[in-house]
Amino acid sequence: MFNKIAFCSLIVVTFSACNSTFIYKDEPLTPETKLDSSRGYGKVNPDSLAEPFSTKSVYNFSSVQGWEEGQTPKAPEGFNVELFAKELDQPRWLYELPNGDIVVSESKADRLSLFRDLNGDGLPDTSFVFKDDLNKPFGMLLMNNQFYLANTDAVLRFPYSDGDISLKGNGEKILDLPAGGYNNHWTRNLMASPDNSKIYVSVGSASNVGEHGMEVEKRRAGILEINPDGTGEKVYAWGLRNPVGMDWNPENGKLWTAVNERDALGDNLVPDYITSVQEDGFYGWPYTYFGNHIDPRWADDMPNDFSKAIVPDYGVGSHTASLGLAFYDKSAFPKKYQNGVFIGQHGSWNRTTLNGYCVLFVPFENGEPSGKPEYFLTGFISDLKDEKVYGRPVGVFILKDSSMLVTDDGGNVIWRVTANQ
Repeated sequence: MFNKIAFCSLIVVTFSACNSTFIYKDEPLTPETKLDSSRGYGKVNPDSLAEPFSTKSVYNFSSVQGWEEGQTPKAPEGFNVELFAKELDQPRWLYELPNGDIVVSESKADRLSLFRDLNGDGLPDTSFVFKDDLNKPFGMLLMNNQFYLANTDAVLRFPYSDGDISLKGNGEKILDLPAGGYNNHWTRNLMASPDNSKIYVSVGSASNVGEHGMEVEKRRAGILEINPDGTGEKVYAWGLRNPVGMDWNPENGKLWTAVNERDALGDNLVPDYITSVQEDGFYGWPYTYFGNHIDPRWADDMPNDFSKAIVPDYGVGSHTASLGLAFYDKSAFPKKYQNGVFIGQHGSWNRTTLNGYCVLFVPFENGEPSGKPEYFLTGFISDLKDEKVYGRPVGVFILKDSSMLVTDDGGNVIWRVTANQ
């Protein structure tokens, strides 16, 4: 394995020379497009990927118009979608406490809000400011009566007792984290090991493909492992450009993550992916993608001791901004969903046609992906031609009552999905 900090400079490449002479002969993706491996979905054959710069790299940001009263996303037949909370300020992530309270990271407002259900109908009846004056809060967890919170620049912990409606004090900083960088890769997620002996911290890159030099990528583009008191830090896995959602596979206990891949190689490169995370594993960024595909922006500047990167397990489409990841380890949903994984796709900005903007489902069997992906929650795109959307899904969470919550930071709402009885 080559050194985790490359002591070389990135050769600057201009993309204007990559013009429409090499247009990719494929129709644009739409929400109705078949999700197959030729389009970067499923168990992708690395040899079938599009060529770099087959299309121009575009900036195509969606316009969020919000949801109309009574309007909801669409789920498959047999499911019910309802509004869980509204009028939030960029709700990105959430965490269910042992008593059923839901804590939501409102990252734009630099606060956590707590929602409490008083009558047992699964919907909140009251809410509280759980903690404010934070710094882009995101991931959370509870361990040994300590509430852990990941700001963009640090991991904090606070004492917590069952039923608390707020966190007291400023918390104890147990870990400094690198902050800032490309395209707001500011999210810092947290996941406890099943035995509560370790905490895993996901940290996105400070750049698209290392264009600012690899010194600024120290402790970034990977997953860190720490002890509950913040000591014992190690790089658990790296070469993961922007890992966000993490969860434990209920069938084999492996850690999985959802990863945002790189930009500016064209409409159909590089597919975002979900993958099991191997300890000490290297997944390619920024030098390669999907195994031994060398990023052309690094072709003349590869590390001398480069070794082959791990091929991700499963593609989930190019530029889909796949953020959320949650295994369904309950029994209320139909059997085909059990032990499978749901992925929150925030949606593209670097494609000619919008891609993502949905919750995707991937079936699993014996701990491995076992079939093609399926759309699960759709209807976020209101006008594909004019790039208008109602909202943008982020995190997907399975609660103890077997329901699903989906944060939507575009619509500033949270959706609740249940299976009809």
